[in-house]
Amino acid sequence: QVQLVESGGGLVQPGGSLRLSCSASGFGLDSYAIGWFRQAPGKEREEISVINKNGRTSYFGGSGKGRFTISRDNAKNIVYLQMDNLSFEDTATYYCAAAWSNTNWLPQSPSDYEYWGQGTQVTVSS
Repeated sequence: QVQLVESGGGLVQPGGSLRLSCSASGFGLDSYAIGWFRQAPGKEREEISVINKNGRTSYFGGSGKGRFTISRDNAKNIVYLQMDNLSFEDTATYYCAAAWSNTNWLPQSPSDYEYWGQGTQVTVSS
């Protein structure tokens, strides 16, 4: 069974940090570009960052730049999203998604992704 699973979410105070993990079962992530997205209640899904199979990265929007770092450990079949200096506005459900690629390509839109996780909740509150 092919499955993506996010973990690492939780409750954190403003200014705190969390590291989210995206792991896979049923397939290896090393041939996939992995993207992180988030969606807050009443808001549209927002793409945060993507990393391709070779470690090339891209960050989207202004909210996470300089605070969020995407990385991958292919040996462990995990992709991480390190989130620092969290603020109330970062409260959302965070999702990872996988797009197969055998090149240095980065997915361009959510429709490029084949697999999605169920999400992990991040709540920033004092």
